[in-house]
Amino acid sequence: MKVLIVSPEIFPFVKTGGLADVTGALPKALRNLGVEARVILPKHKGIEELGFPMRYHNQRISCQVSQSFVDGEIVESEYDGITAYLVEKDEYYYRDYLYSTPDGDYLDNAERFIFFSKSVLEAIKATGFVPDVIHCNDWETSLVPVFLKTLYQNDPELGKIATLLTIHNLGYQGIFWHYDMHLLNIGWEYFTPDYLEFFGHINFLKGGIVFSDILNTVSRQYSKEIQTPEYGYGLDGILKTRHEDLYGIVNGIDYGDWNPATDKNLPRQFSVDDQKNKKACKKALQEAFGLSVNDGIPVIATISRLADQKGFDLIGSAMEKMLALGVQYVVLGTGERKYHDLFTDLAKQFPKSFSVKIAYDNKLAHIMEAGADMFLMPSRYEPCGLNQLYSLKYGTVPVVRGVGGLEDTIIDFSRSPETGTGFKFHDYTAEAMLDAIERALSVYKNSEKWAILVTRCMKEDFSWEKSAQEYVELYKKAIAKHESL
Repeated sequence: MKVLIVSPEIFPFVKTGGLADVTGALPKALRNLGVEARVILPKHKGIEELGFPMRYHNQRISCQVSQSFVDGEIVESEYDGITAYLVEKDEYYYRDYLYSTPDGDYLDNAERFIFFSKSVLEAIKATGFVPDVIHCNDWETSLVPVFLKTLYQNDPELGKIATLLTIHNLGYQGIFWHYDMHLLNIGWEYFTPDYLEFFGHINFLKGGIVFSDILNTVSRQYSKEIQTPEYGYGLDGILKTRHEDLYGIVNGIDYGDWNPATDKNLPRQFSVDDQKNKKACKKALQEAFGLSVNDGIPVIATISRLADQKGFDLIGSAMEKMLALGVQYVVLGTGERKYHDLFTDLAKQFPKSFSVKIAYDNKLAHIMEAGADMFLMPSRYEPCGLNQLYSLKYGTVPVVRGVGGLEDTIIDFSRSPETGTGFKFHDYTAEAMLDAIERALSVYKNSEKWAILVTRCMKEDFSWEKSAQEYVELYKKAIAKHESL
């Protein structure tokens, strides 16, 4: 089986969040199952400086966008033995950010990702790699199945390709005003509620949901939640009509990158059988954030996009009460300017117990996972979440809100002390979050109980093998569905 994984970001080339981790690790797990998986992404600013091979084979492409033809080039690269195709078009992708600045989205995002979706299909022709399945990810790639079944439906090579769309986060849909419809070149007959129209706008993700052969999202719980008005963001109706083609697969994690026993980002490595060096990582974490080095103070960490979805309004409102519990709290991430400003101000207000770094720093993220005692994720919604899985491996106990993948992957210790792997709350309130933190701290004070909990966390296994096998089955379903149409 041949699979082409399409994503706007793929680690280790470029990353803003968990999407990159997933689309970077899945191809390697698929390879172990005998699948030839390749990836394609835009050639963003900064990739070339990372030292990956850049092979130019004069694979020029030209895609119609409205009344013009936009030229680009397919550059071949690789990582960990996986072939990668980079769509080079500096006018669209050589920018400081991938999707938006702290002040808002790029105004030409519709054009940028219409071109990317068309370039994926032209890249198949240019490179000669014709997959059995194109695996799309999120709204930035959701027009690929739309174009396959409209502009390219009679193409002898492309017409046979099946599609799977993975929805990593339904809160981001690629919604643009209807005046951009001309950029798609598919005709106004598709601007209807049955296709791309969404309350008078174009909705890229909706197009992918309608036109893809098979759909999935990144946890079983989230696949149910998105079919409800509360979490469906206006697409619950269309998702219900496709419920027979909608599946939930929990993300795996790459233990080649996230394993405290082999992690070269850490000052000292440790394992479930020898955990003593976790203290050295805690010391490094406290030093990195300019906090007092004290192994007796519990450290709570959050690494995240700074956005409403992630529960930062709860954290901001509860900060004083949380710090009064005698903890140190550290945050790493970038996102909405209001949170940049809020947490910068809070760090000045509580310099001895709270510190924030407004940045993306992969090395520091590893040190945080290794050095913290607890990891806080009070998400408003969370399709899967990866950091709670990283935290388990590093013996950093998750404190999470029980939604989506957080509900699926963490067992509440307070309710199930014999099997618990963290602490959960369900009401979206600062009080409920603080209660979960206090429950965690009460166990932390009992060193024997805490050691048992940490060891249990580190023994959890969320490797990609099982999830990759489930994706292989979905690829088979997509091929069968496509052939039956």
